[in-house]
Amino acid sequence: MKTASDLMVDIPTLRYDEYVTRARSVLRDDVFRELYVVDERNRLMGYLDISDVLRVVDTKSNVTIKGFVKEAARVAPETPLTEVARAIMKVYTNSAAVVDEDGMLRGGVLFSELFPVLISRHAIPGRVEDAMSREPVTCSPEDPVYRIYSLIVSSGFIAFPVVQKKEVIGIISRRDLLRAGNVRISVKNQADTTVDRVMTTPVISVTPDDPAATAAKLMVDHDVSILPVIDERKRLVGIIDRHDVLSCLVS
Repeated sequence: MKTASDLMVDIPTLRYDEYVTRARSVLRDDVFRELYVVDERNRLMGYLDISDVLRVVDTKSNVTIKGFVKEAARVAPETPLTEVARAIMKVYTNSAAVVDEDGMLRGGVLFSELFPVLISRHAIPGRVEDAMSREPVTCSPEDPVYRIYSLIVSSGFIAFPVVQKKEVIGIISRRDLLRAGNVRISVKNQADTTVDRVMTTPVISVTPDDPAATAAKLMVDHDVSILPVIDERKRLVGIIDRHDVLSCLVS
């Protein structure tokens, strides 16, 4: 049986007294959506995610990460992978911190790496309709980026479908905002940079009647964490993400 130690990787860490601008730089340049926060003895204090660092728009800031630290999913090295998934889903994170009995951080298990392993070993029951979130918040390609920026920060949602004439034409995510170099300036000045300049296309989607296993495979094949759900009239009726898919399995 595979355990957390089999998928454990090094995830960047920060001290609780470091600046948010440092966290933003690491998250922008790396594949990680979360960073672990440790004390001077490398004991896990919690984690910081992309939504947290997006709250500070100044290029230079003396704001430290101490006030943004949240409870992390914690597992032991010998924790079975299904239990690692449960821990991640309990706090709705994108990773689980692997700690020893003294609370020392050993590494982390990324949800993006755990997800394909679990769906390859287990049959995912149900349909997309059974797991999807309904009535998703959307935006239009003409919306100013600062509005979406504020929505992501306040809601904690990882992405929004971009809809034009009732058709989904793109996705805008936290990472799209973080990687776009001019977004912070646009947000700070409430400038006119629009969603269509930073959104991700083309859109990979599913229908409500598709098996949840189909959504899982698309997420793995295209390395995406969220899919719009489109009905027979091409209308957006929901969204489904990795957490939704695995809820069908671990429940």
